[in-house]
This record gives sequence, structure tokens and C-alpha cells, in this order.
Amino acid sequence: MAKKYAYELPKHHVEHGVSIPIDELKIDDKAQRTLNEARARSMANNLVPEALGTIVVSQRSNGDRYIVDGMHRWHASKLKAIPELIAEVHHGLDQQEEAVLFLIKNRESSKPTPLDEYKIGLTAGLPLFVDTEAALQRRNLTMGSTGTHTVGAVAGVLRITDVYGPETLERTLKVAEDAWGRTKETWDGMLLGGIGMFLGRHGDEVEDGPLATKIGKKDPAFRWRANITALASAGGTRHSGTGSRVSTCYTLIVTEWNKGKRTENRIGA
Repeated sequence: MAKKYAYELPKHHVEHGVSIPIDELKIDDKAQRTLNEARARSMANNLVPEALGTIVVSQRSNGDRYIVDGMHRWHASKLKAIPELIAEVHHGLDQQEEAVLFLIKNRESSKPTPLDEYKIGLTAGLPLFVDTEAALQRRNLTMGSTGTHTVGAVAGVLRITDVYGPETLERTLKVAEDAWGRTKETWDGMLLGGIGMFLGRHGDEVEDGPLATKIGKKDPAFRWRANITALASAGGTRHSGTGSRVSTCYTLIVTEWNKGKRTENRIGA
């Protein structure tokens, strides 16, 4: 079965080995990662022109050429006054499709930051990112550096959408806020991941209000986070990864939910 959130492109013409003058290349920051000036300067200081390889370019219908992959090599080349670069040129793509191509090209290597990938995914109009953004907006939240109204756990939030759907993500965000209020710790990735796993597996069996009450009465978010980290790390550092912490949070939530319930009404971990 095809994945719901796959990266796809239409068939289009591609040219290889095209030499393009540096000054003819442009950047569209909505379909690109953020330029890291320090990284580009470091590359320039150690640049071997013969090892620059091939950059990826989109030539739009008006003839403008936009870099899809290779922005830092392009900037480093400008600093070293290298006049042109060799490119793989894609024809007939629009801005959204350029963003998809960027994500495909960077899937295995030189990955963008999670936040850059999120922003580019939105530009690409990819359902995973669009559905996630819609769920965040319905809770008056944005993706960014973690704060009162911003969520920084990009990968964790996307995973909830990908595995359980945007409706579960929206429920997760509401339960977390109702339990702990709007604090930086509320939007911690392991906490959201644990709540999302619980709702994704048992959402039809529980009511969100009582769940939030039980979680909130147990401990504030910062203490939940400290307890989870300690428990997940108890077996040594090899057991302290994100997946382990999310699973630990899920198990603790199951325990809280089951307190005071008859055996036949309890949820099994």
C-alpha cells in the first residue's frame, strides 16, 4: 500500500552536465534551507574546485534558474570568484515542486534542520506538513523554537500526524495544554509523543478531559519530563533515545489513567 505522506513529482525533462554562470543562479528561500554563512565560508576556505560536484537547479518557465540543492557550494564558489558551476537542470517545475525536489534530494544526506524541512514541506504543499500545520493553527500554535505558543519538537509532532493522523495531534495538543497550561515544557517532544501514542492507541476508549486532569494532577510538565528521562536512562545510555522516552511516557500515562479503575476498565500497556 502506498504511503499516505509520500514525496512525489510529476514527470519532467532533466538535463545533466549543464554549465551555468554563477551570476545567473537564484535562491528561493521558501523552497530552500536557511543559508548558513559560516558553513559557506568554511567551505570556501577549503574549496577544491574540481570536487564541487553537480548542483541541482530548476529552470522555470520564464527562464530563471533557481538552485534546489547546492546553495552552500554556490555561495562558497561566489566567495572564491569561481565563474560557473555544473548543474543538473530540471524543467517545468513550479515552486511547490521545487520544494518537493529539495526534500527528495536531501532525504539521505546533508539533511536540513527539522524546522527548515517543515517550512519547505509547507511550501511544497505536502499533506504531512499541511495537515500538521492545520492542527497547530487550530490550537493557536506555530512551529518554531519552543516557547509558550511555539512547538519546537518538529520530528515528534510530525510523527504523531504520520502514525495516528492530524486529529490525534490536535487532541494531543489540547490534552497537554489542559494538563499543564501553556509552558515551554508542555510542548516537549517526549511528552507530546507519549500522549499522542496513548490517544492513537486508546483514543476511542478515553475522554480527553479526565485524561488531562489525571496527567496534570500527577505532576507539572517539567517533573514529568525529569521522571521520564531518569526512567528511560536507568538501563544505560543505549536505552535513553527519543523512542524509549516516548514509550516510557506512554507507560506512565497508562498507569495514571488506570488508577482507581476496576480491572475490567483498565487499559493494558
